[in-house]
Amino acid sequence: MKNFLVHTEQTKQEMLNAIGLEKIEDLFAQIPESVRMKGLDLPDGLSEMETQRRIKKLAAENKSDYVTFMGGGIYNKFIPACIAQVAQRFEFNTAYTPYQPEISQGTLQVMYEFQTMICTLTGMDISNATVYDGGTACAEAILMACRIAKKYKVCVLNSLNPEYKKVIKTYTEPQSVEVDWVDEIPSDTKDYACTVVQTPNYYGEIIEPKSVDCLLVVCCDLSTLSILKPPSEYGADIVAGDVQTLGIAMNYGGATGGFIACKEQFMRQLPGRLAGRTVDKDGNQAFCLTIQTREQHIKREKATSNICSNQALVGLCATLYLSVMGEKGFRQAGYLSAKNAHLLSDKLAQKGIRTLNKNFFNEFVIEVDDSDKFLERLKSKHILGGIKLDEHKILVAATEMITDEDIENYVSV
Repeated sequence: MKNFLVHTEQTKQEMLNAIGLEKIEDLFAQIPESVRMKGLDLPDGLSEMETQRRIKKLAAENKSDYVTFMGGGIYNKFIPACIAQVAQRFEFNTAYTPYQPEISQGTLQVMYEFQTMICTLTGMDISNATVYDGGTACAEAILMACRIAKKYKVCVLNSLNPEYKKVIKTYTEPQSVEVDWVDEIPSDTKDYACTVVQTPNYYGEIIEPKSVDCLLVVCCDLSTLSILKPPSEYGADIVAGDVQTLGIAMNYGGATGGFIACKEQFMRQLPGRLAGRTVDKDGNQAFCLTIQTREQHIKREKATSNICSNQALVGLCATLYLSVMGEKGFRQAGYLSAKNAHLLSDKLAQKGIRTLNKNFFNEFVIEVDDSDKFLERLKSKHILGGIKLDEHKILVAATEMITDEDIENYVSV
């Protein structure tokens, strides 16, 4: 029960004999003693039964019974149970990074279906098969726009998610891309490669960007497109964002997955990889990687990105989510999120707590006397009341997981 080991002493010795060594220490003979570790300060090993007891005791320390009204890029969304069951199948849940041409047909088809769904939601012509996360997607979209426009100055609204802004700074500074951070889109944008707008923005405000004289990059939460019109309808050239709201657990803030979609004319500048559908020599449907613009595949100076992986498993979960929910379920989840947010805002207004947003979907900013006291009072009642923006402002989000009782409890506290 206690000491199950894969290799017996006899097995170890047989392996050593096969390579001409006497003991395990001989494997490290080429490493100088001065740089070797002297040992690990680890407790004695536990049996499987003892380990289960220990893990359960540690898990009991987690506070998992809180109702959450937190958002800011990561949201508590309903996830159908079947998604985990399919995603955990060994065919998908593998340590192998699926980006080589010999990739399995199943994973390629998932990528293709994911791309198709993203294009359907955003109204764009083509999408890639995910990138690392929403921040990476926005940064890559900016670099993509610079390559297209052959300009290296961009305009980004300050209302973009703060984490995305940090990633953009990390990506653009080494590339000598000048970023103007502005509160409103300037009247003259012809000197920019692109203008980046998030809608709904980090504060929940829905923005319909005005016409610009450069490429328009729109960052959006895909779940809001269940009700809001797609970015293609207000002139977006590139659309980027995160897929966390499509069946991905909060996971303490990550990992998630990003996407980039664009007009067909910009396809060759799209980073990452794209899966396509074709037919094999027998005329049967087949899938393949149609565009591989990484430096591993083409000349480095022509590569559009050094992204060497994609969030294939996260993309699978997003694809499964949209397939299972269907158009009707997806729209219903969006409606419930918006309804709950507006109901909470109205009830808080009756208590004298003002909502600062004029036009929001499921996230809004409230003004209070003391943010810390306000949130601490809610937390004492097992409610995570939102994200503190400053001493008097809190960002509050509601999803379809919020009930009328949760809203009443929030307001009563």
